Amino acid sequence: MPLAEFNIGTLKYDWEDPRVADFRDNLDRVYDIARRSPGYVWHMENEDMEAAQLEAGGPLGGNPRTASTLSVWADVDSFRHFVFQTVHKQFYDRKAEWYDLDQQGTRLVMWWVAEGHIPTVGEAMERFHHLENHGNTDHAFGWDHVRP
Repeated sequence: MPLAEFNIGTLKYDWEDPRVADFRDNLDRVYDIARRSPGYVWHMENEDMEAAQLEAGGPLGGNPRTASTLSVWADVDSFRHFVFQTVHKQFYDRKAEWYDLDQQGTRLVMWWVAEGHIPTVGEAMERFHHLENHGNTDHAFGWDHVRP
């Protein structure tokens, strides 16, 4: 079954702040690598994700410092390869520069989806909260639930 993933965090600084520039200015580069990666199926495009992030009263809370992604991969191994064995890893390793990790707790949730299913932000947040409240289950899980 395909794997959906959603990650979310709140940046330490505004998107326009120079301290976030390396992160912000490389989003398209990282997404381009994702699109060319084996097992990539889909991701919510920047404009749609930004609209969801800024929607007042929406599932992501409307915080202008929110940074999130929602994507679908053919399987865990494809997603794991993208995260840890492409240029994405260089940015992943720098996350403490851009996010206050001690204040954020859970930042990633994964779940299985039916072939052809495109998840919504609302669905992603439901899975995210399920993982926060119940830990790893077949409904919502993190990396430690799918170790190689």
